[in-house]
Amino acid sequence: MRKKQWISGVAGFLGSVLVVGQFGLPMQAIAQTTSPDEAPVDGAPSTGNGDLGITPDVIEECEILIVGGGISGVSAAYEALKMGRTVCMTELTDWVGGQLSSQGTSALDEARMQRQLLYFAAGYLDFRQRIQDKYGIRNPGDCWVSATCFIPGDAHNLLWEMLEEAEDEGDGELRAFPSTVIKDLEFNADGTIITAATAIQHTPAPDTPPLNTEPLSAFIEDAYRFEDSDRLSKTTIRFVPKPDEDGNLPNPSPWYVIEATETGEIVALSGVPYRLGLDARSPLNPSSPTETGDLYCTQGFTYTFAMERTAEPQVYEEPSFYQRYRPYYGYDPNPRLADMDVVFTYRRIWSELPRPEERVFGVSVPKPGDISMQNWVWGNDYRPGTSQDNLILTHDQLDAAGQLDPGGWLGGLRTETLQAGEELALGFFYWIVADDTDSQLGEGVKEPHPNHRFLYGFDSPMGTEHGLSKYPYIRESRRIVGRPAYGYPQGFAINEIDISWADFRDEYYRETLSPNAYRTLWLGLAGLDTTAAILNETPPDEIERRTRATIFPDSVGIAQYAIDFHPCMADYPAEAPGNIERPGVRQAHGRAYPGQIPLQALIPQQIDNLLVAGKNIAASYSAAAAYRVHSFEWSSGAAAGTTASFALSEGLFPYTLVDDLPRPEPELLALQQLLQANGNPTAFPNTSIFNLDWEDWAPW
Repeated sequence: MRKKQWISGVAGFLGSVLVVGQFGLPMQAIAQTTSPDEAPVDGAPSTGNGDLGITPDVIEECEILIVGGGISGVSAAYEALKMGRTVCMTELTDWVGGQLSSQGTSALDEARMQRQLLYFAAGYLDFRQRIQDKYGIRNPGDCWVSATCFIPGDAHNLLWEMLEEAEDEGDGELRAFPSTVIKDLEFNADGTIITAATAIQHTPAPDTPPLNTEPLSAFIEDAYRFEDSDRLSKTTIRFVPKPDEDGNLPNPSPWYVIEATETGEIVALSGVPYRLGLDARSPLNPSSPTETGDLYCTQGFTYTFAMERTAEPQVYEEPSFYQRYRPYYGYDPNPRLADMDVVFTYRRIWSELPRPEERVFGVSVPKPGDISMQNWVWGNDYRPGTSQDNLILTHDQLDAAGQLDPGGWLGGLRTETLQAGEELALGFFYWIVADDTDSQLGEGVKEPHPNHRFLYGFDSPMGTEHGLSKYPYIRESRRIVGRPAYGYPQGFAINEIDISWADFRDEYYRETLSPNAYRTLWLGLAGLDTTAAILNETPPDEIERRTRATIFPDSVGIAQYAIDFHPCMADYPAEAPGNIERPGVRQAHGRAYPGQIPLQALIPQQIDNLLVAGKNIAASYSAAAAYRVHSFEWSSGAAAGTTASFALSEGLFPYTLVDDLPRPEPELLALQQLLQANGNPTAFPNTSIFNLDWEDWAPW
């Protein structure tokens, strides 16, 4: 087997169906009642690095450039390698796997029936099996939030093995670049094709500590600057399309770029339209708490950490910043969760056999030596939601900061907010071991629990000297606005009513929506009766609701989880005493039907050789709250990697596979058949417009 390694530093370089509203696409009459808001970006694409005067240290040739080595980036590379492609993959951290590894959320969020049937993409199933094979048990952590909890660093190693094997199986070539960020893009004359990308790879400067000594906020801006610093040495890489054996570039696109970053960096840098934060309330997203949208209220992000249960009490010094965040910490408004054994076992990632017979929340009680990963709403979830502290900078904020100027890109995040999230996480551990306050349940509930050790060091579960995850767990990204299409004149998106199980006859919807909007909502829910309801002017209360998700004729993957929110806080700063969650955001929170990933959600406007994966797909705020978990990211990445390879082989642009919908698209059908043949389902079992019985598929 070819043993590929991360390439570090200069030395390393020497079934389509006819659609009529009730099938897959909302009727044009429905979509026309909505607003695009939600703040699409109007800015033109970057002018590229031609004016920067930068001479790259290295030039790398690729058929597919994947930006971001998280779950969707890995799965895109996995499929493309098996199809024989030369793949370049960049990653800000030095671990592949995102949620599974560098973000520390190594507890698989899965819907109940999907897990029971093991109905996932083949690569995701392979990964799950490798976890079981490594530990000899399905749930090495004996956690109660999931059927599979494990050590994050093991995920990186197992995923790397999978990429090596995919490379050998397909005779592809993987060129992987850790600690590497994209700095600039180049385009053709009309801005429709990415022709090159400039990247910066960093390594420790001479006589400085290893990477992962400091948390992300300490070096992230430095990582995006060309110049060497006292801390980092830089290598500049220029990625370009790979010619064929005759020296020719493929047509119509010389290569494909897949955006798989955690916060939609390429989405922002390329200038394609996107949405961020809360959507405006509409018949397609009727649970939104705002009529105008809110760019700054995104889901909270989390720096995870690991702690060990000890036999003896431990003593820790209060962090200098602790009092700032102390008012935020609490168990949970639900008193059933007000127990440290419950919190510890929630995401316990290691518990050696044998285990105690005594139970807590259905799993064994903690014992000394057990290790827990913390990801707790009123603990280390940081949830800013105003223009003063939002993490993912908006288009206007980026423009004002000069990050959209040639050579100005610094990652698109607010560094001060990253640092606050790091401090919040470290303070949460101190709250666990030493404090007796509780922001949710008041006095007299919380007791100090000093029998815990904070795990840090390069051999710790997070692989960092500081003990926090290498990158925060990101729940929401910049979400592209898809291309205008039949039923979507303002741009394609997956919306709340496409997947939600909610009772839309609730008084909330009658009171907050206008009569016309309420009727339009129910036309969108009418399923097979949509046309009759329109022609007969059927009143909303007489329309029978479809009890399934929207069926998309261009589906290229599957996804199911609950619509699960970690809402922003109402005021600035997020940790202020007495602050509350943004009212109304949880209105959409709840069950969701098994859904699909339409190809249109992966195709941005303006740029023809760019595909997106992971949390960057075209989805509303509510839909994205369900389309964000591990198996979805894998499925979306597999779709993007397969689509890019298919487009190269067939000599076409991906948008041409869907531009004639709802008419049949033979090449789209060929792509879907290829995905399914490779073990990547495009629909759940028994999915059809006639099957309305999904009661057994409740996600929890």
